[in-house]
Amino acid sequence: MKENQMIYVNNLRKDFKSYSSRSGLKGAFRDLFTRNYKILSAVDGISFNVKPGEMVGYIGENGAGKSTSIKMLTGILTPTSGEVIVNGMNPHKEREEFVRTIGVVFGQRSQLWWDIAVQESFRLLKKVYRVSDEDYASHMEHVIDTLDIAPLLDKPVRKLSLGQRMRCELAAALIHNPPLLFLDEPTIGLDVLVKNKIRTFLKEINERYNTTILLTTHDLQDIEALCERVVMLDQGKVIYDGSINDLRARWMEGKEIHFQFKREVEKDELTKLSNGITVDWQPGKRKDLWIGHVEDNDEVISDIIARVVNELKIIDVNIKSITTEEIVRNIYEEGAVRE
Repeated sequence: MKENQMIYVNNLRKDFKSYSSRSGLKGAFRDLFTRNYKILSAVDGISFNVKPGEMVGYIGENGAGKSTSIKMLTGILTPTSGEVIVNGMNPHKEREEFVRTIGVVFGQRSQLWWDIAVQESFRLLKKVYRVSDEDYASHMEHVIDTLDIAPLLDKPVRKLSLGQRMRCELAAALIHNPPLLFLDEPTIGLDVLVKNKIRTFLKEINERYNTTILLTTHDLQDIEALCERVVMLDQGKVIYDGSINDLRARWMEGKEIHFQFKREVEKDELTKLSNGITVDWQPGKRKDLWIGHVEDNDEVISDIIARVVNELKIIDVNIKSITTEEIVRNIYEEGAVRE
């Protein structure tokens, strides 16, 4: 089974020692000879597979184990136990050969040299990855054109905006056209236009080169735009591995009706109007805005809208499905994924 997978992870675990200091001068002397510590599991026996050409969202709260597991997948950290095979290799045992087959973009770390022009960084990386002039020219011409970074190539990295730098970082990770791309918060802090440009580009390289992409992000709009599958971590364990559509079908229990009234409205007024219908009324950012959470039933939705409109003057009304972001937040608040 592992032979047909781009990423094969079986019961992967990473433990760290957490040391604590004793109080007082006597305790400090004792710490010189013996230290108190406990074992913390940052990654606690996770298992999942990624097929060639898949785009998978890898999500979790801070401290869930995402970064630690990504570091093991890229060969930076050695696992405490378990098995990991990426692109047919053991990442930390065959590191030199392995790193030539992957691309990595960390949103808060740069692989470009700060004080030299972007194109000089590209040339240095070309030498590092031993990319021929022909392959570099044919592949990077498309990358540079699609990401619209040609005007940036002669500028030092330190003079680029965040959005410009991230587009250049993405191009740098693809100089050797790797079959596997790890993206850790690639759109952090970027504006909508740059985000859309990066998303469009990632879709294109996935379709054109069958590039496998593992995407770690807190922006679930990136996941919805790019990935059909999501792996969700919590406290070092995989709590969900499946399609976004299945996640939404399992957790999306209703819809939201957004009302904007002509005047300030109290909750008691809305509760009386919805008597006999189960509605969870939540206030908006202003007192003339209210959100009614109801079951996904056309008759129920029509009934509650008719009751409110007949009694209260409204400026606007919208019906919205619950977003993936809200679903994921509810999962973490409740602590488990429903069976």
